[in-house]
Amino acid sequence: MEFKRRTLMQIGDMICGNTVQNKNFFLYRSSSYLTQFFQDCDTDYEHDGSTRNSWVADTIAKILEEPEPAANIPPDTFARVTRTLMDQADATNEGPDRPGALAMLNSALAREGFEAFYAEDRQCYLRHIATNTIAVASPNPHRPFSAAEMQRREQLTAYLDKASEDELIEEVLLPLFRQLGFHRITAAGHKDKSLEYGKDIWMRYTLPTQHILYFGLQVKKGKLDASGVSKAGTANIAEIHNQVTMMLGHEIFDPETNRRVLVDHAYIVAGGSPSISLMNGVLTA
Repeated sequence: MEFKRRTLMQIGDMICGNTVQNKNFFLYRSSSYLTQFFQDCDTDYEHDGSTRNSWVADTIAKILEEPEPAANIPPDTFARVTRTLMDQADATNEGPDRPGALAMLNSALAREGFEAFYAEDRQCYLRHIATNTIAVASPNPHRPFSAAEMQRREQLTAYLDKASEDELIEEVLLPLFRQLGFHRITAAGHKDKSLEYGKDIWMRYTLPTQHILYFGLQVKKGKLDASGVSKAGTANIAEIHNQVTMMLGHEIFDPETNRRVLVDHAYIVAGGSPSISLMNGVLTA
């Protein structure tokens, strides 16, 4: 998506808090506060010391080059920028509804066919005037990684290259599945193999209907292969098949329900390069 330079400069003046036509309805932001503003928008842009409004206009132009979630909808990052800019807590020289600031923003956006408005949640949203399509700032799984995210990805890759299976389970998988809403997450460990019965982890998930699903996980540190002779650091899929068959056929005891149950779904997790490969629902009971 591409905006006219005039529109970009007007939005840049608003973000910088420059006085326009003897009116100032926006917070004044110096160099460090401009960097903080874009950090609040979940970006890693940092002001380089150049002219503030020109730098902001160039930054907005870069943001508009990001993939669009749908036709007639600007990138999610731009929606976050306008939402942060129009935060009602930042009202200046007017009430929290910010009619003056909203009018100035809409005078610029109308040139591009958009309109900003406040919804019932007191957040600012964008509407495409011709189609009445509303842009909602939400995480976009297809957006490019930021520099900070790329650095974290490299750190995770380096950690997985040296982590043992127990470390992969305890420090990565257990916190991950807890965040996803699973309960009773139990790791069998590798010290006593007699307790595994084909599964390194078992856990359960409660559906909105209060029905309970049970999951079993088989975790391997390296890659999975299907060759006749496996290389060092890899696990043969035939071995995985035997362990998953054992997992699905052996009951687990759930002390909270005081009954023995079979797992409903089996997960296979391989921590091979470049990152964790998760195949869910590979086999089901």
